Amino acid sequence: MAKSAYWTEGGPDISQPDYQTDWAKWADTFNGILNNWARSITSWNIALDEKGKPNIGPFSCGGVVTIDSTTQKLTYSGQYWAFAHYSRHVKRGAKVLAAGEGAKSKSALCSHAAFRNPDGSYVLIVANKGPETTVRAQLGGNCLEFKAPADSVHTLEWS
Repeated sequence: MAKSAYWTEGGPDISQPDYQTDWAKWADTFNGILNNWARSITSWNIALDEKGKPNIGPFSCGGVVTIDSTTQKLTYSGQYWAFAHYSRHVKRGAKVLAAGEGAKSKSALCSHAAFRNPDGSYVLIVANKGPETTVRAQLGGNCLEFKAPADSVHTLEWS
């Protein structure tokens, strides 16, 4: 009997200096989670203030969005921007494709996850946590190559 896995309660650390720019780290984390067959990813806190409150946990969590308690200004975390790559392109009911050989980079700091949407379209999300690298993606007889800048996330979608 197969068991369903769900990644829950993960959130950014508001005390880290890269809290607003660590999108490549989060996309890499999400790629690993999805390539290990998790059915969903859920962030722990949607919106918190600039001190990470009202978080009742023992960690210095931030929200996906930070709301300044004085000005009401919204600030988006790196996790928010990473989520955007998945939520905008991977549709409900999409299947994760075993893509171990489908996209390659010379950098171990580059990861990917591939999906087939219910409408038949494909999505490939590439996270590069390291320096610029060349990524080569192949599906059947079709192939493309592109330069992934340092600390970047890329979403490719095609039919």
